[in-house]
Amino acid sequence: MATPEKPPTYRTGKICYIEIPATNVQQSAEFYRRAFGWQIRQRGDGSTAFDDTVNEVSGTWVLGRPVAAEPGLMVYIMVASAADAVKAVVSAGGEIVQPVDAHAREVVATFRDPTGNVLGIYQQPGLAESEARESTASIRRSSS
Repeated sequence: MATPEKPPTYRTGKICYIEIPATNVQQSAEFYRRAFGWQIRQRGDGSTAFDDTVNEVSGTWVLGRPVAAEPGLMVYIMVASAADAVKAVVSAGGEIVQPVDAHAREVVATFRDPTGNVLGIYQQPGLAESEARESTASIRRSSS
């Protein structure tokens, strides 16, 4: 879901940039665009970069770096619905490593992207409702 453009929040200690190992940058970019709605862009130097859906975290894919195939430092991508995100990951070419545990306190899953990196999905409580309200308000504004 697209959100209104606003400047990112700047604060010391903020995580702002991620480099994701890749064997095929275009394939990786397309996977994250399809699975999570990341915005893909070309930099002035020709390299491919991304911005998350709220323009708070950016990054790139890097060749020649070992794939993060085993959970170590884990990055979790926030979603409104883990079930929908799991479907999107599989549809985009990823695989689910650890499905959602219906009995866990937190709604999370882990997946492997097409390169083999393991990342997580985190369902933010209340986000689905918040995004639905934003979408309804946006529709009302555009039809006025």
